[in-house]
Amino acid sequence: MVDADEIARLCYGRFQQLPRRGKPEAGREWTLLAAVVQMSRRGDAVEKEVVAMGTGTKCIGDTSASPDGDVLNDSHAEVIARRGCVRYLIQELRRAVTGGHNSVFREAEERGRWSLRPGVSFVFFTSHTPCGDASIIPVPDGPSGLRPSVSDGGGGLKRKAEQQSTGGKPKAAREAPEDGAGTAPEDAARPRRPRPSHASRCEAPEEPAPRPSEQLEMEHRAPPGGAGPPLQAPDVHRTGAKCVPGGQVDPLQPGVGYHRTGLLRVKPGRGEPTRSLSCSDKLARWGVMGFQGALLSHYLQEALYFSAVVVGACPYSPDVMHRALVSRCSGVSDLPAGFSVRPPALLQSGLEFPFSQSQTERRHRAGQGRVSPCGAAISWCNVAERPLDVTASGYKHGATKKAVGTASARSLLCKLELFHSFLSLVSDTDPSALPKSLSPGAGELRTYWDYKRASGSYQRAWQQLLGHAFPLWPRGDRDLLLFC
Repeated sequence: MVDADEIARLCYGRFQQLPRRGKPEAGREWTLLAAVVQMSRRGDAVEKEVVAMGTGTKCIGDTSASPDGDVLNDSHAEVIARRGCVRYLIQELRRAVTGGHNSVFREAEERGRWSLRPGVSFVFFTSHTPCGDASIIPVPDGPSGLRPSVSDGGGGLKRKAEQQSTGGKPKAAREAPEDGAGTAPEDAARPRRPRPSHASRCEAPEEPAPRPSEQLEMEHRAPPGGAGPPLQAPDVHRTGAKCVPGGQVDPLQPGVGYHRTGLLRVKPGRGEPTRSLSCSDKLARWGVMGFQGALLSHYLQEALYFSAVVVGACPYSPDVMHRALVSRCSGVSDLPAGFSVRPPALLQSGLEFPFSQSQTERRHRAGQGRVSPCGAAISWCNVAERPLDVTASGYKHGATKKAVGTASARSLLCKLELFHSFLSLVSDTDPSALPKSLSPGAGELRTYWDYKRASGSYQRAWQQLLGHAFPLWPRGDRDLLLFC
């Protein structure tokens, strides 16, 4: 059984140990945290280790996407953590194929394939409900929408993440001093009721302010008989993630009629659309496709699934999380061998991230400037070489215009770098031990697109998921995947 508070405490502690570079300025900047925890059973004991961690709130716009795969498109914490985990898995597979010790894989029955060691599983942690459908949560009638937090007794407000659209030009994020980084605030505010609009960490939708009559309807409704204080009209926390083109749209009505639930959504940009699906949609996809991706599926007998998803203290609804991450994919069937609908256990911790927006607002002092999301994204993973990667606007933190197009400007998590790491794994594998899909007789494989398409079982599973659950999932632009 997974202890949600233990997982949260482990992840927050690992964040404290990271260098200060890329961390938010205490009291002025906030960010989101996500992590992957490896669980390894040893007899009656279970060892828990953070193997990948990410922070971040931004993603780039369409015009900034690169055909060379050298820009990090999506820097939301959940995506950063998952990509860091892929780096970790590539390292463990390399150790496996070269005869070294690894803590994750053992040889499977099929030639060139590997499976998880007995007792090994992975838990996903995120400090806030994922953007998109999982953040469209009813606002409770009580004084607080949060479970009590160890650090402040509860409370948490909306968060909106500015989305980056910089035309592909790198912009160094401010490297602020780590004043109290990783420590909980000493002065705790009373729990406050979450504000009903734009409560997710996505950028707030651009819309006209409600008319006075609508505002009154949203905030005050007279009780039956006209006696007693006014009652607050039912409402939901809102997400800035936009419905994907070609399908249903949000009604944008006051209160609970603002959003339509269960829809695919893309993360918003500042005046520019993005290609990035919401984190709710990506987590739902990983519950069917696994989180290993198409490339590593060449080596794996079975997809890798999270056994649990743990959310930190924030506005939360078990029913909404189940709808967003599980129910939408429950009807997927006829999946190829190695894939299945594998819903994770859904849990919430009572511990709030010290650099959440609500904690940052409480610690904010006059003269610090406005509270804003941190511009940097941090990736750390348990690998021997270059475990830390700090980025801003899709490029390595501090990269200059002159460095764009060179390795010095690339994030270790961009498609090109992960592809090169995978090719290194293939090169280190004895030709006689390669999986059939990568053997010399499998056909010419040269580009990133070629290797993804050659992962036949993964592609068949993807088609089943599209057909049964997500027919409107935007198709990727092939021209952006032809690098090598």
